[in-house]
Amino acid sequence: MARAAVPGRLNWLVATLSAARDETATAKTLVLDVPGWPGHLAGQHVDVKLTAEDGYSAQRSYSIASAPDGARLELTVQRIADGEVSPYLTEVMEPGDPLELRGPIGGWFVWNPRSTAPVLLLAGGSGIVPLMAMIRAHAAAASKVPLRLVYSVRNPADAIYASELSERSVASPLTVTYLYTRTAPPGMPVGRISAAAVAAAAWPTQARPAIFICGPTGFVETAANLLVGAGHDPAAIKTERFGPTGDA
Repeated sequence: MARAAVPGRLNWLVATLSAARDETATAKTLVLDVPGWPGHLAGQHVDVKLTAEDGYSAQRSYSIASAPDGARLELTVQRIADGEVSPYLTEVMEPGDPLELRGPIGGWFVWNPRSTAPVLLLAGGSGIVPLMAMIRAHAAAASKVPLRLVYSVRNPADAIYASELSERSVASPLTVTYLYTRTAPPGMPVGRISAAAVAAAAWPTQARPAIFICGPTGFVETAANLLVGAGHDPAAIKTERFGPTGDA
């Protein structure tokens, strides 16, 4: 997931692309070796900077997809056809190529593996990326806290991490519910996030879940309002959002 880059006092580090893998037709995961990486929390992000030979540079912020487990980071980048940064990262960059990054950034939209509250995750499109870091951190910590994920995508082919989510839902306390807004598999309805979908997938209010919502602004606002309307504590709801041109 990309955000607008935010200036900060963190130092730029040189990362090297170790490997890359396709997640969907337009999303790719970059595996980066980052010497000197200070570590991160699940839900944080980094700024990425590309500099051309003439000195022109462009920056974007991307959510970290990997669990906090060392000096290797994974960023999942959604390619935007007319963007400055994402086409290079997903179509041009090859193993061994360098890039600059700084981080980790953000300390509010994070999940702590020591938390004992059940977790409700709601993702729209590439908003799944920081939530996947939480799911992976949950597994790395061998947490027994139950997780529920509601994942809204246009169609099955747009679901990032679909195979991994399927595997994890079998081997861990993770339940995944998909919402398809354009085209659904046979026998499944087409529809957006709704009060009925929230009621079917969310924890009851008395469970006092930790709630994380990430995706386009409209999805995030609608999901948060539905949860508050269902009686969930607004203070327990943490949100991250991005606009339609956030990955230009």
